[in-house]
Amino acid sequence: MRSLCTSSLPKLPFCHCDTKSPFLPTLFPLNPSPHFQTSNIFHRISQIKQNPITVITSSSSSMASTTQTDKTTEKPFSVLFVCLGNICRSPAAEGVFTDLVKKRDLSSKFIIDSAGTINYHEGGPADSRMRAASKRRGIEITSISRPIRPSDFKEFDLILAMDKQNKEDILAAVERWSFKEALPADAYKKVKLMCSYCKKHDETEVPDPYYGGAQGFEKVLDLLEDACESLLDTILAENRS
Repeated sequence: MRSLCTSSLPKLPFCHCDTKSPFLPTLFPLNPSPHFQTSNIFHRISQIKQNPITVITSSSSSMASTTQTDKTTEKPFSVLFVCLGNICRSPAAEGVFTDLVKKRDLSSKFIIDSAGTINYHEGGPADSRMRAASKRRGIEITSISRPIRPSDFKEFDLILAMDKQNKEDILAAVERWSFKEALPADAYKKVKLMCSYCKKHDETEVPDPYYGGAQGFEKVLDLLEDACESLLDTILAENRS
């Protein structure tokens, strides 16, 4: 609606008048001819008085449409998954959750991303073993590693840590950055453990598979699929209007 309004109205403050506006009738000719008579003026005025709503119909309809659109427009719910280096667990969580959201045809309602508590792997792709394990389940991981940043606490509604150490590091960053930047007062409340959403598993943390074998990556995906399913249901339930 915003782009519609700016393209259909002249680029002038609303209180200004524009003789070329499609919403205002031309009361007098812009270049009156010598034969223009005063009687014509009063004839035009009479016509407008007989149909007083002609002038306001278009603008009132547009305003009503804008109001209705504003009420129905919803801000996407944003989720950030965080692990240590952003190359194994959090990219996998991003991929699993994105895949689940797409299958439910809810992509337009979510913003999904991942990050790490360190910048060691910044700019690099996810671990090839994690990508291969995910692909076998039909899940694509395309994220590029990046560290968590202060703006994440303003832009994301929920920040999910893969383990307790990740959560502690994220909260420490909030405290450290709060002295330099204006962060939301409830920033720390956005940080939760990923496994707190698990329904089928008892684990409290998603283990780091980096130094283990293939089975470790499969275990990570099992936990993430369980947690993401419950996470999505919870978000939808809490934000149902």
